[in-house]
Amino acid sequence: MKRLIILITLFSTIQSCEKKEKNMIIQNPYINSKNIVEELTKQVRYYSSEKIYGFRYENFNCFIEIYINDRLCYKDFRDSKAGSSFDINHCIYKSGTQKLTYRMYPAIDGSQNVKTFAESTYLTFQLETYDLNDESADDIVYQKYKTPVIISKDENGNKTEKFIATGREYYEGSFEFEVQVPYQLKSFENAEDLRKLDSKALEAKLVSKYNVLRDVYKNKDYDNIAKTSYNSLKDQFISEYAKKETIEATWNELMTFYKDPSLEMQPIENYKMVFFADGKLVALMQATTDNRLRGNTSLWAKVNHDGGLRPLFLNSYFYIPKGKTEFEVY
Repeated sequence: MKRLIILITLFSTIQSCEKKEKNMIIQNPYINSKNIVEELTKQVRYYSSEKIYGFRYENFNCFIEIYINDRLCYKDFRDSKAGSSFDINHCIYKSGTQKLTYRMYPAIDGSQNVKTFAESTYLTFQLETYDLNDESADDIVYQKYKTPVIISKDENGNKTEKFIATGREYYEGSFEFEVQVPYQLKSFENAEDLRKLDSKALEAKLVSKYNVLRDVYKNKDYDNIAKTSYNSLKDQFISEYAKKETIEATWNELMTFYKDPSLEMQPIENYKMVFFADGKLVALMQATTDNRLRGNTSLWAKVNHDGGLRPLFLNSYFYIPKGKTEFEVY
């Protein structure tokens, strides 16, 4: 009986260790919440010309999602008639040809209850740059684009045009553009193509990893938050030529939210598995038409902010480096 108890205890200990090891954060072992600002600062280089690329856009009667190099770079599910701009350096790995893909959803006056596109729908883009080291210089415009239209003539020869996807529920288009940047990020070329894996097994593994990450935030494990935030923050700050004070201010602002006692992590549910970066990145995205949530991953929380309970999105994507078998967070 004593030997049986010892064996049971040993087996339970092994199971406990295996479970603990499976749930460990193994990436960036040297990073913690105390040194992350210093380590991020070491990665950034500075140049005589520091161009920030961006798109100025105008959308009419539609909501939009914008992908650069198959990564979600920008979204607008709030205003169906807007004119704004967004920077894209964090989605540019290196100089050369880039691809922008846009996805359009019918909407009029901010309502997603519209089923199909109106004839007047359109989306325009204008590629621009500004130089952080030459603030007095005008923005440079490189390229313009407008969604295609169908042109017709009436019996008097008067031309009219309507959006090419009039009457449809969804439209997607793309175009290429050129950039020149002084930095070069490690893209996901050396990551596994996750589309080739068994989808059910991949999704099950992904759900497990999201729940591990959810517990990291729930338990306020700041060192592991730093480890899993490092990769994406590094690319962002390198591409934006960020100074140490900017990096420090950004991290401190994030930590303010993570330390907030009102932070309430939400369950990993109502999701769909979506691939990015030509299959090298994968995420569980919110499967909802709620404009407050769509376009974000299923890792999120509620927190008291600005006078009320607000959603805090902890958007996290996963990839597997070639030669490895375990996910890393991006």
